[in-house]
Amino acid sequence: MKDLLKLYLVTDRELSRGRTLEEVVSEAVAGGITIVQLREKDASTGEFVELAMRLKEILKPYNIPLIINDRVDVALAVDADGVHIGQSDMAYKDARRLLGPDKIIGLSVESFSDIEAANALDVDYIGISPVYGTPTKTDTAEPFGLEGLRKAVEMSVHPAVAIGGMNAATVAEVMAAGADGVAVVSAICSAENIRKATSELRSIVDAQDELYLKN
Repeated sequence: MKDLLKLYLVTDRELSRGRTLEEVVSEAVAGGITIVQLREKDASTGEFVELAMRLKEILKPYNIPLIINDRVDVALAVDADGVHIGQSDMAYKDARRLLGPDKIIGLSVESFSDIEAANALDVDYIGISPVYGTPTKTDTAEPFGLEGLRKAVEMSVHPAVAIGGMNAATVAEVMAAGADGVAVVSAICSAENIRKATSELRSIVDAQDELYLKN
């Protein structure tokens, strides 16, 4: 699971500078993303399903998992690889019952008490959110910061991906603090050259991984 989390793309059509989701994801795949979460807050269910099917076709040849944000029904409709749920979404036990034992389920944690609660669940990974404040998501809790991230990673029994403020300037320190991966939105979706931006981020993540292995 940890290798899948290395460079985690969270889609955002509004930040994609007029490019289609297919364009963004295809270029990000070429650059080295390891997993994709389709996040659609305003799409109708039909449109969400259609977008998910199109992304699944792009990702399938590369064995890159497609994760659906929040919507277990959409994940079921397209046989996605899993879902990512937040603290106010469907309860984990219900999502697991509906999706079965083999699908990936990630859970956002916004406090140390959330992490303690997550430790009692067999989620596949947690999303520590947010590490830094970010304009792409304004309804989040107080940022963890680097020290908070270190503590959160130590507390968690699950693999952890860092969310919030992930970009070329922050990824190295976040990986050094113990995160198994970084979830990126605008640093990829809004990049002028998506493939290049993704490749640069992947290089930073891989370099930190190598340092960790040596130590």
